Amino acid sequence: MPLYLSKFRYTPETWARMIAHPEDRREAARAYIESVGGKLHGFWYAFGTHDGYNLWEAPDGVSMAAVALAISAGGALGTFETTPLLTVDETLEALRKAGEVRYRPPGA
Repeated sequence: MPLYLSKFRYTPETWARMIAHPEDRREAARAYIESVGGKLHGFWYAFGTHDGYNLWEAPDGVSMAAVALAISAGGALGTFETTPLLTVDETLEALRKAGEVRYRPPGA
């Protein structure tokens, strides 16, 4: 199954709720992805531009998009970005296929 890396930022209101009622959000994240047949591989908090990161496995892009949309619609996050990840083998395959693409730069 494909892997996806999500980066998120909580709203100030969400941080305030979590300070008042600390909660381990890994279980919630696990339930979201498992509801579409996927798996949570990791959940981390961080300092910087994003408050946290998730590593997910989902059956396909539509399933991951469904999870991302549901989470985003909940209003607890200021941002939620998801990046599909490629294995080394998938990247090598893409490189080989790229050699077959007849790209022409604009104006050339």
